Amino acid sequence: MNWEKLLSLKRYGDTVKRIRKNQDETRLGFEVDYDRVIFSDSFRSLQDKTQVIPLSKTDFVHTRLTHSLEVSVVARSLGRIVGRELLIKYPELKEKGYLPNDFGAITAAAALAHDIGNPPFGHSGEKAIGEYFKTGNGQIYKDNLTPKQWQDLIDFEGNANGFKILTENREGIEGGLRLSYATLGAFMKYPKESLPKKPSKHIVDKKFGFFQSEIESFKDVAVELGLTTLRNDSDLAYNRHPLAYLVEAADDICYTIIDFEDGLNLGLIEEEYALEYLINLVRDTINTEKYHQLKTKKDRLSYLRALAIGNLINEAANIFLENETQILKGTFQNSLLDKCKYEAQINDILKISIDKIYNSKEVIEKEIAGYSIISSLLDVFINALNKTYDNNASNYDKMILLLLPNQYKQNNETMYQRILSICSFISSLSDSYAILIHKKIKGEIL
Repeated sequence: MNWEKLLSLKRYGDTVKRIRKNQDETRLGFEVDYDRVIFSDSFRSLQDKTQVIPLSKTDFVHTRLTHSLEVSVVARSLGRIVGRELLIKYPELKEKGYLPNDFGAITAAAALAHDIGNPPFGHSGEKAIGEYFKTGNGQIYKDNLTPKQWQDLIDFEGNANGFKILTENREGIEGGLRLSYATLGAFMKYPKESLPKKPSKHIVDKKFGFFQSEIESFKDVAVELGLTTLRNDSDLAYNRHPLAYLVEAADDICYTIIDFEDGLNLGLIEEEYALEYLINLVRDTINTEKYHQLKTKKDRLSYLRALAIGNLINEAANIFLENETQILKGTFQNSLLDKCKYEAQINDILKISIDKIYNSKEVIEKEIAGYSIISSLLDVFINALNKTYDNNASNYDKMILLLLPNQYKQNNETMYQRILSICSFISSLSDSYAILIHKKIKGEIL
């Protein structure tokens, strides 16, 4: 892969390329990507979607929106650090007008959008959709779908749904949000389809990045950016855009540190215990005199969090630059933090987070409720949409479809398209709105 192609300013849906030197310096093309994501309705719904604690009544626990904003800040820093060094290594990029801020703008926009396709109720929302088809009422549709279409559903993936949101035509607008190809590339952490599944240790094989409905869109992005194939076979799987490693690292840094912080603030993790684990991450940079002068838990935690994030940003950027040649060749198989010197400390924090936060009674109880709500909504809406296309809809079905926004009623000729449209609709709902619709359909409130 080469950086000039990877930094494509061409917008999805465009027929012409754009040149970096022709850009308005007051609002660069890659910065427009950030603006388009932040003003989108899909991004707005993240304000009431679970990050860790579903439906928290406190004002300091992160939602998907605050998490995404923080990830974008970290990603921007990573992009600028890396961009500065790459422009020294590849002076031809500087001659074409590229600046360190371009790298930061791409990674910030991609990171801002990284959770835009996730369903309500946290990661359990993805599992709830998948299990509806794998073990629930959705099993009846299997024989009407191809193996790859079926795999898209039973392994429903927020990353793939995010790519769908960013690229699909909506209400007459071709090309979705019309982001630059560079940003779309940096967004795709898993540039492969749902099948075949490979018993591979390569990071790309961990999940998948697009549904069968977006296969042509994906190919278009991969060709424009010059992504290389992951394997020498017929699989539709590609190596990552290099900047996707930075977006992933930003996400890893934020959820490692900030989910842990949420657990401490909620009282799920004891302060003395938690601060000790964070100190292990910052022993090389902590000012112990300053730290011991801090009087409140909030101040101590804020200081350690800032140091920890700063250390991990520098570490991730260094690992990227040390392995940049291998990344361009497609031979780098790990996430950046898997290779960092703080790996043991990060794993210790994640183990505590799993035990004390993710598996806490408060989280589990609300995730169980989320399973029931998502399954019920899928049942009602898929059934109504299918009956409409079979000219067999009852008056109740017709009323149900009045609740479905028009964008999810388009291009639904096949069973797969109809089911995926409903999955995307359910995914677009905030936690509170999913609960509200569920209660109304059940007749529990008027």
